[in-house]
Amino acid sequence: MSSLSKDVVQPRFALISATLASFLTPFTSSSLNLAIPAIGAEFKADALSLNWVVSAFLLTSAVFLLPFGRLADLYGRKKIFLAGISSYTLFSLLSALAPNLLFLIAFRALQGISSAMIFGTAVAILTSVFPPQERGRVLGINAAAVYTGLTLGPFLGGLLTHHFGWRSIFLVTFLIGVTTFTLAGTRLKSEWVGGRGEKFDFVGSLLSILSLGALIYGASSLSSGTIYVFLLLLGIIGIGIFAWYERHTSYPLLNLKLFLSNRPFAFSNLAALINYSATFGSGFLLSLYLQVAKGLDPQLAGSILLVQSLMQVILSPVAGYLSDRIEPRLVASTGMALTCLGLLTLAFLGLNSPLTLVVANLVLLGIGFGLFSSPNTNAVMSSVSKTYYGIASSTLGTMRLVGQALSMGIVALVFSFYFKGASITPETSALLLKSNHISFLTFAALSAAGILASLARGEIHGTNV
Repeated sequence: MSSLSKDVVQPRFALISATLASFLTPFTSSSLNLAIPAIGAEFKADALSLNWVVSAFLLTSAVFLLPFGRLADLYGRKKIFLAGISSYTLFSLLSALAPNLLFLIAFRALQGISSAMIFGTAVAILTSVFPPQERGRVLGINAAAVYTGLTLGPFLGGLLTHHFGWRSIFLVTFLIGVTTFTLAGTRLKSEWVGGRGEKFDFVGSLLSILSLGALIYGASSLSSGTIYVFLLLLGIIGIGIFAWYERHTSYPLLNLKLFLSNRPFAFSNLAALINYSATFGSGFLLSLYLQVAKGLDPQLAGSILLVQSLMQVILSPVAGYLSDRIEPRLVASTGMALTCLGLLTLAFLGLNSPLTLVVANLVLLGIGFGLFSSPNTNAVMSSVSKTYYGIASSTLGTMRLVGQALSMGIVALVFSFYFKGASITPETSALLLKSNHISFLTFAALSAAGILASLARGEIHGTNV
């Protein structure tokens, strides 16, 4: 194969491989949401135990992102990517064969670790392969794959569970994983290493895993008792110790100069943290509003909520393309402003609010998030040198998962204040509306702060990275 044809083919297969991998993990997770009742029925499990089927994956995925991102930079992004795909595929098969709930939770935790290898490398590989003037477009396609997985997951998950049982979800995931691994393993000929010759920071990795684990678990469980407040504080203190250690070690896991002296990188990550903190809980709140307050069945409520994801699928590639030609901060900040407007309007939903208003706001949120996500990713990846592509991608992923945990923590705190242990039923719809009002106002205020963070990142185009 000539060097010219290789230059054309390599990016193409890198995009296909990364897109399939980015579809895989959100598809599995969103599909499983529909299978939880069936899993509970088979294993005779209570709600708290079933929650760990989802939480174990999220927790391990979040805490291992930074270590695997750094390992990818040091020893090869393709190596870690292939290790992530192969292990995720293996644990999908084992999950399908799980004899009891404990094994299923364990395999889901291991899937989370595997997904950290994928999250920490897929975007880094795309950034390594494609030139700066094309990054926004391909990162937009990659983001669209994530939203497609989130969109198709609930529909296909319900279909598979109804006709073939919940184990079929993992078997489908296994087949997609085998396809992705075969394609990436045979077609990706190059290797991408950023920090060759440097040492891996084991102490920093351990500190980050323990601190982030405590922070995320504590933040997402704040309303469950004072021990979780203590856990959250422990996580914050641990991150402080981690930051101190990283500044005094020769080969840090996370080079803090990326935050202290790289304005686009610092403010783009801050904008991502704020954006996910402000938006992740909205789907949960609207699901309750539609089913409990408006009395819709789950299928109809789910169909309405799909509107936002569909808009994100459509807009992400367009927004990425725009960010190649217009400063990412302008595109992303516009998206954040539209998100803020949508969240503010949702704060005033009442029992008699028309469904068309909900749909219109979901369209607005979908456009807002679609305009924000891929340009913000483009800004993060374009603000660092090739040495840090893996850790930059992992840092952004960590911001996403911490933001999601904080978002649900805010919702849990507000609900605990208004409901005080009462069940969420049509009879308590008034309490639900009050909770939604305060939650959405809080989210809108966060989004307003996010606009400022997004604008403050500065210029990306024209910098020599």
